[in-house]
Amino acid sequence: MNEIVLGFGSNLGERENLILQAYTLVEQRIGKKIKQSTIIETTPWGFESKNKFLNSVACFQTNLNPQECLKQINEIEALLGRQRSGAAGYESRTMDIDILFYGESVVNEENLQIPHPLLTKRDFVLEPLKEIMPDFIHPLLHKRIIDINTTD
Repeated sequence: MNEIVLGFGSNLGERENLILQAYTLVEQRIGKKIKQSTIIETTPWGFESKNKFLNSVACFQTNLNPQECLKQINEIEALLGRQRSGAAGYESRTMDIDILFYGESVVNEENLQIPHPLLTKRDFVLEPLKEIMPDFIHPLLHKRIIDINTTD
């Protein structure tokens, strides 16, 4: 059994309800939720939008490998109304789910990088991570989550 840590974000539609639905769908398709952060409201990162995000982080136990998890996540995002325009850059969305960690594994594949390469630049990810797993050691930085700041 492996622990996968996922980041959830929504800035369109019934944001909180969509995150709660995403938790349920991840439990049905990937594995049992073992902890979750508070849901926080944040400003968009990397693009302009009048719609603020709700963000959270949750940990699940899974028997699936990282690629199988990614496939399920993409399907869950689509079920929750995410439409990818194909345009470059970020855009508003009903649901975004990122794989932040998969145990202590490091994955560097064309379509998947774990740990998520931008998590140390995003307060909307770091703050919920600090809430639920402050002592987890980032597998590449060899630092506790609580000791990582976006200004580093």
